Amino acid sequence: MARPTSSRPARRHGAAAASAVLAVVGLAPAGLTDPAPATAAPRTAPETPAPAPKSAAPAPETAAPDPDLVRAVSRDLGLSTAEARTRLANEAEAAATAGALRTALGDSFAGARVSGRTAERLTVATTEAGRTARITRAGATARVVARDLGDLDRVQQALDRAAARSAPQGVPVWYIDIARNDVVVEAHSTSAAHALLERAGVGRNAVTVRHTTAEPRPFADLRGGDTYYMNGRGRCSVGFSVTRGGQSGFVTAGHCGTPGTTTNGYDRQPQGTFQGSAFPGADHAWVATNSHWTPRPLVNGYGHGDVRVAGATEALVGSSVCRSGSATGRRCGTIQQRDTSVTYPQGTVFGVARTTVCAESGDSGGSFISGSQAQGTTSGGTGDCTSGGTTFFYPLIPALQAYGLTLVTSGTR
Repeated sequence: MARPTSSRPARRHGAAAASAVLAVVGLAPAGLTDPAPATAAPRTAPETPAPAPKSAAPAPETAAPDPDLVRAVSRDLGLSTAEARTRLANEAEAAATAGALRTALGDSFAGARVSGRTAERLTVATTEAGRTARITRAGATARVVARDLGDLDRVQQALDRAAARSAPQGVPVWYIDIARNDVVVEAHSTSAAHALLERAGVGRNAVTVRHTTAEPRPFADLRGGDTYYMNGRGRCSVGFSVTRGGQSGFVTAGHCGTPGTTTNGYDRQPQGTFQGSAFPGADHAWVATNSHWTPRPLVNGYGHGDVRVAGATEALVGSSVCRSGSATGRRCGTIQQRDTSVTYPQGTVFGVARTTVCAESGDSGGSFISGSQAQGTTSGGTGDCTSGGTTFFYPLIPALQAYGLTLVTSGTR
């Protein structure tokens, strides 16, 4: 039996290394050697949750977090073991509180985010001062802002439509910044940013332009994070185990293959075939696997124990998140922004999340998970795991929705 495997919704409201190249985690040559596959506390903090997840995934677990996950978060976020454990508990509680407040506040909800060393502060924004008491009663810090998520999202979508017609030159990233209550456009020059704004019909006062030298690229190269090979020409990483009807498979990055591309597993044995793929615009795909591969609700911990997948509740901006991939194993960081658009040489991808996690070629398609909750699959970024970098992941829920897939979780298998 082959190695078991593990399994973005439409847009939601929601240290790069010097000389890095923005890239979709580019396909790693197939001949490269891969890492061997490895077999409730206080809270208070953020200010921007992406829209409530659209899946019926289980709520975040509040039980003690996996010890290996605690160690990984501790290592990569510079926390003590106790601080890492507290942070994970705080993040889970904050996500639940923010979800309830989003429903209670309705259209006045303007985002949420966690902050603080152990994510001890939950900040929830609203456009109506009269709603602050409700936020405070829930134990969060209230913030009154001028622009609602609908306004910010309209600006973001206008930029996305312009980029979909023709990928912008010199404008690698733009996103909704809940903390600033603004839309930020990162560009190589002011003129490049203004050119995109003009094409999108967006006023210059509707966004903040920031200078960047980043040039993102995809990180391309059935347990989440395991290696697989495409037609013998390169390698990527498994995202999460999924099913559709009686068919098993996994989600991964769209830039790793097109429908009909065949795959071999980490052991080079026949594995499956790409059934659907989208890139650019989106960056998701799914591979149907043969009967020799059994989907598991696991993510490869690369020597630190597998992580069980309990659901797909979306983590808030500011939360810790860990990535597993065939090139650099398990790496952790925090979610900086959601609702981000990034332009690679091949075109623009919309609706990704930007993180402080590092990645390299071959990590593409691999799992992003926060606690026990699946978040998405590695798309691309800048830098590397020696000097540090920025990595973007494509949210999981839209990929599941696009192909009618069901995430394999510890509650179902």
